[in-house]
This record gives sequence, structure tokens and C-alpha cells, in this order.
Amino acid sequence: MPRSLVLLFAVASGLSVANVYYAQPLLDALARDFGINYAAVGGVVTATQAGCALALLLLVPLSDRVDRRRLMAGQLVALAAALVAVSMAQSASWLLAGMLGVGLLGTAMTQGLIAYAASAAAPEEQGRVVGAAQGGVFMGLLLARVFAGGVSDLAGWRGVYFCAAMLMLAIGLPLWRRLPALAVASGSMSYPRLIASMLALLRRERVLQVRGTLALLMFAAFNIFWSALVLPLSAPPYGFTHTAIGAFGLAGAVGALAAARAGRWADQGYGQRTSGAALAALLLAWGPLSLMEWSLWALVAGIILLDLGGQALHVTNQSLIFRIQPEAHGRLVGLYMLFYAMGSGLGAIGTTAVYSRAGWQGVCLLGAAVSLAALLFWWMTRRVLPAGQSPAC
Repeated sequence: MPRSLVLLFAVASGLSVANVYYAQPLLDALARDFGINYAAVGGVVTATQAGCALALLLLVPLSDRVDRRRLMAGQLVALAAALVAVSMAQSASWLLAGMLGVGLLGTAMTQGLIAYAASAAAPEEQGRVVGAAQGGVFMGLLLARVFAGGVSDLAGWRGVYFCAAMLMLAIGLPLWRRLPALAVASGSMSYPRLIASMLALLRRERVLQVRGTLALLMFAAFNIFWSALVLPLSAPPYGFTHTAIGAFGLAGAVGALAAARAGRWADQGYGQRTSGAALAALLLAWGPLSLMEWSLWALVAGIILLDLGGQALHVTNQSLIFRIQPEAHGRLVGLYMLFYAMGSGLGAIGTTAVYSRAGWQGVCLLGAAVSLAALLFWWMTRRVLPAGQSPAC
């Protein structure tokens, strides 16, 4: 696959996923504007994750049945409209409905592009291509916080969502021109049968079950941190602006750089070694993160470890599940990311409730407990791998 096309997949995936995460550094502003208390404002992120779950169940599987270029184009225009609707929200219910739409369409675009990249790549480069596209996703996730913080300080939180809509329309033309045409599966099943087949895949494929559970726990830990970070940093004694809070996301860019390498290791059969190291980094990250009240440098070190571990595990997970059934990439990524959406939603709503009662140390204890559970689960299931791969790797 040409490098320019790999880069386009990465950029488009990053812009798409960023829409789902713009709200995290804006939670305090949304709470003030719509009269939502801190214990409940995590529900804004949970509404977005509910949209993610619906997309993974109802929209992402469509890429196994219909022309993917046309599907991407329709979803992109609808996503831009949803972003504009959020920017114009006048009530909490309107805001939550708009966030649901952004989660629905942003996730459908992101995961559709990942499945598109996997299907367009040759088998021997699949891990590398998926890793590069997933690196774009991770950079989009991290830079979303920087972008949202900077734009909100200049034009308010509404300006963030309006600018995001313009960015999606700008990437639409190069996507339409460059995305390769892929053959639609012959004898495609009906839409109801397509959706029903996802349950059979989930029940049959142990690799999907294990990697999905790891994703749920890992993304719960990830969102426990990022959803809570804005609350202490925006309050005394820090009183940081949204731009400054969002800039902490740049520390995690090191994690995105590991994406392609983790994909190559999975291509070479070292998926389990990468998984173990990634989960260990995720658990160790909570040590320096818990020291934030005494040292912001410790916070930066913890962010690097957290994002490095999360990114490497996520790329490895996707590289392994795409080896199960090539003709079912859309359904496989939809099911896998459904675990991710559940974990993210639970992490977001859980961390704001814990923070309101136990403060930052309570958040770190919760994150460490979830990370430890993920590491123990991986150890117990480390022999579950796609056919042809050795557990020793």
C-alpha cells in the first residue's frame, strides 16, 4: 500500500475519532452552561459512548455488505451535521442528543476506516497498516484535548464543535478521490442476518472474547484518568486554562509512536509478549499519576506510560482479531470496539462519581485496580491466540 494512502487512512481516522473526545476537557464548561453538577457531568461522555455502542452494532457491520466508499461519504456528511447540532445546543437534552449522534457517526467513520485499511492491505502488511491507522486514531484522541482546550479558550466550547464540522468536510474530498474500490462480498446476506451473525461470531471466536475483554478493562482505565483530569487541574491551586489542560495530552504522543511497531510485532508473531508488556506499563502508570498533587512532572511521566501501554495493547488486539475471518472485518471490529465503548462509558461515569467522593487519590486507586484486573485476565488467557500462532510468542 502506498505510504500516501496509509497516511490518509491515519489522518482521516484521527480526525474522525477526535470528535468523540472533544468533550472531555470541556466538562467543567458544559457543567456551568447547562447546570449539570460534577457528579453527573460524566453522563455527557457516557451519552457519546452510547452512540459509539449503537454505531458498532448497527453501522460498522455494514462495511461487510455495501460499497465502502459510498458508506464513508454518507457517514461523513451526517457527522458534520451532528457536530453543528451540538454547537447550537440550547438545553441539556439537546446537548445529550447531539453527543449521541457524534458518538454514533464518529465511531462509524473511525472503525469503518480501520476495517477498510485492513481489507485493502496485503496479509503480510496488515499489522503495519492497521498499526499506522490506529496510530492516527491515537494521535487524534490525544490532540482532541489540545484542540478542544485551545479553541474553547478562544471561541468557547461551541466553537470547538463548529470547527470540527469544518475539518470533517475538508477531509471528505481527498477520501473520496483516494480510497480504493473494494469488491462487495458476493451473495451478501440481508441486513438483519448480517447483524444476527455478529452474535454467532462473538459466541464462536475465543480470540475475540479475550481481546474484547482486555479492551473493555484497558479503555475503562484510560477514561478513568482522562475524564477526571480536567476537574482537579481547572480548580485551585492550579486553575489551568483549557489550553493548558489539553496540552498534557501531548505527553501521550509517545504512545502513538508505538502503534506501527506493535503492529509489526504482531505480524511477526509476538502478540502475547507485546500484550504483557503493554499491560504492565498501564498498571505502573498509576504510581506517578497518583503523585500529581506534588509534581506535575510525575503526571507527565504517568501519561506517557498510560498512553504507551494502552496504544500498544489496542494495536495488538486489532492485529490479532483481523486474522480470524478476512471477510468479516467490519463485524469483527464492530464487536471488538463494542467492548471498548462499554469500558469507556463505565470509566467516564465511574470516575466523576469517585472524584466527587474520594478526590484524585480515589481516582488513581480505581484506575490501578482496573489495570491490575486486566493484567491478571491476560495472564490467565495468554494461550488463546489465532490459529498458527504459538503461545510462547
